[in-house]
Amino acid sequence: MKKLKFFDSSLRDGSHAVKQQLYKEHITEYCKAMDDSGVYTIIVGHGNGLGASSIQMGYSAMDEIEMIKVAHDNLEKTRLGTFVTVGFGTIKDHIMPAIEIGTQVFCIATHCTEADTMKPHVKYLSRHGKEVYGVLMNCHLVTEEKLLEQVKFIESYGANGVILMDSAGTLTPKKVQKLVTALYEKIHMEIGFHAHNNLSMAVANSYTALNAGASIIDGTILGFGAGAGNCQIDALIALLQKEGIETGVNLYQILDAGKNVIQNRLGYQKGIEGTCVISGYAGVVSTFKSRTEYIANKYKLDPRDIFIELGKRKAIAGQDDLILEIAENLVTRRNS
Repeated sequence: MKKLKFFDSSLRDGSHAVKQQLYKEHITEYCKAMDDSGVYTIIVGHGNGLGASSIQMGYSAMDEIEMIKVAHDNLEKTRLGTFVTVGFGTIKDHIMPAIEIGTQVFCIATHCTEADTMKPHVKYLSRHGKEVYGVLMNCHLVTEEKLLEQVKFIESYGANGVILMDSAGTLTPKKVQKLVTALYEKIHMEIGFHAHNNLSMAVANSYTALNAGASIIDGTILGFGAGAGNCQIDALIALLQKEGIETGVNLYQILDAGKNVIQNRLGYQKGIEGTCVISGYAGVVSTFKSRTEYIANKYKLDPRDIFIELGKRKAIAGQDDLILEIAENLVTRRNS
């Protein structure tokens, strides 16, 4: 695989899950928690993109440009990004102010057959030296041939890449394979994929996209998003690392951000929580979860570290006594 990039849209697509009610403290805490985690960019704004805050789309709790400013002030090592849907966001009112604040990455989205409508936005950003990615929404509605035609338009405008969006969460791995493969050898820019989880296939489809030649995954921590949610990038990263694929992402750090901000502060309880992700990563049966968390709490240990050790020992159901033994060994190691 090429060097992978993870676009974290938790502060954009995730805002749908809380009816666009992301506040300054949420953005501040999340950016501080995720900065230097290894994700390529954190995308910030209204769920439907800059300029979408309205009675029809739902009003953002904060002015969208102010949201970007708050994120900028709390990110030092991770790129700041934003999202613009053609028809909502404009160059003058949204893109230019975002550039002035310091936004580095722009995703410009339109329907999968209307790439020509993003031409002014992409060209403007390209001329101003910004990273810009064309996003084609509802890509399940086009043939591979039509998709390639649209993507070539985006490439000709000077974009750095294209992101295919499975807006309805309806694609199968077979279809994802066909779409990405159709582009991979015919264009000279990066390919990305943004999955939705309506059929519980978001992680599988994203993994398939990467194997077919994509190098960008746009998703959210815990799958934080509207309806069924998005690709849960923390689970995907655990899967990739289990496969021995370098992600450059600190898995524990992003799991902590999911628990502390998205679950505890924002109250989002969907997705697979962190201990379960590590259980799958380590190859340890889920029945160990409660006792592992209990003993970890008793000994002031991270339950994820116990799961990793259980995995190394190839523990199977019924070997619960290993949990206490491992905990005592970890305490000894900590104190030595």
